[in-house]
Amino acid sequence: MDKIKFATVWLAGCSGCHMSFLDLDEWLIELAQFVEVVYSPVGCDLKHYPDNVDVCLVEGGIANEDNLELILQVRRQTKILISFGDCAVTANVPAMRNMLGGAEPVLKRAYLELGDTSPQLPYAPGIVPELLDRVLPVHEVVPVDIYMPGCPPPADRIRATIEPLLHGEMPAMVGRDMIKFG
Repeated sequence: MDKIKFATVWLAGCSGCHMSFLDLDEWLIELAQFVEVVYSPVGCDLKHYPDNVDVCLVEGGIANEDNLELILQVRRQTKILISFGDCAVTANVPAMRNMLGGAEPVLKRAYLELGDTSPQLPYAPGIVPELLDRVLPVHEVVPVDIYMPGCPPPADRIRATIEPLLHGEMPAMVGRDMIKFG
């Protein structure tokens, strides 16, 4: 049996969705029989997103140039892309900075107005990614195949979303247990 090439990606979010994924506990051992984890911030130290990924869970919104570059690559190289958690689905808490009206006011507020001892703007080309003017949910940048809301999605919802995919079926994303936000 060929294993499914499986990936997870962490963009602008808190990693709570990935922590909830780890709450799958012993089912992770069963999952390992069906998938080859080819990219993830959890347990992998891979630097480049691979080609021909079958399923990818994307946590977080798109907040900076690095997030934007990665999500475009993920979409090109992934068959089934899942918006994983409220930040990916709606931009959620990271998008609260959108109220300030752009990257410049956000940086000034965070680093100059609220700076403690040595207020200065972060600037290190190639090290500190440039902020986008707005934090965007994944679907505003690339097409999404499955939406899995939750902050974070509970482990049973994650399993109910992934398990059908292991058998070549799409999950039924209906009802409170599968589509409740928060």
